[in-house]
Amino acid sequence: MDLSQTEAPPPNHVAVIMDGNGRWAKSRGLPRLEGHRRGVNAVRETIEGAAEAGVRYLTLFSFSSENWRRPPAEVAELMRLLKRYLRSEIAELHAKGLRFRVIGDRSALETEIVRLIEDAERRTADNDGMTLIVALNYGSRSDIAAAARKLATSAALGLIKPEAIDQDVFSAHLDTAGVPDPDLLIRTSGEQRISNFLLWECAYTEFVFTSKYWPDFEKADLAAALREYAARDRRYGGLSASRIAANDKA
Repeated sequence: MDLSQTEAPPPNHVAVIMDGNGRWAKSRGLPRLEGHRRGVNAVRETIEGAAEAGVRYLTLFSFSSENWRRPPAEVAELMRLLKRYLRSEIAELHAKGLRFRVIGDRSALETEIVRLIEDAERRTADNDGMTLIVALNYGSRSDIAAAARKLATSAALGLIKPEAIDQDVFSAHLDTAGVPDPDLLIRTSGEQRISNFLLWECAYTEFVFTSKYWPDFEKADLAAALREYAARDRRYGGLSASRIAANDKA
């Protein structure tokens, strides 16, 4: 399916909470780990579909700071899948002109994973295609608190005046600095919450929830979410142009 043929312009930034791998596996009598393995195919489909549709930024919630609470064997398998992905997929992303970026706390990650991330970011830094952002060991509240600490330290040292700290300055100290806020957030598996993901950035984001488990998510599902987004009337707290015109006529 060619997603570039949709009439409405695509969202500039799409964020995705990839949920339901374990439940997908359980519903088929398979180990939870098999759901994570199959979920990699949905990642490929979504990256390809978003790029085809003209999306400029795609952020995937891969591993939250709370996911360390899962069984050690599951966490270890997730890290193995991550290393395999970084070794096998980055060359293709680079060949297609995509940029790769990771947000989240890298301090708890294996040295090898950090090295692979840094190499992938350097390798793709000059590409001008879609930016793929992977949220890894990421928690939005921690990110917000870290930004507040940085600004508090700068203010204490006299490097910035407290009254100079506005929304733009604060945003520049988040992991997502330089990235536009998501226009659309998609969550799979039927859950309807954002689970500590991009809390600051999603102030005016449109949400689309689908009951499909992540391993079953395909380009057609992405296209459906983009169509639903295109039908939304985004007002950012004000009135749309059509409503202003209607009010003027009243």
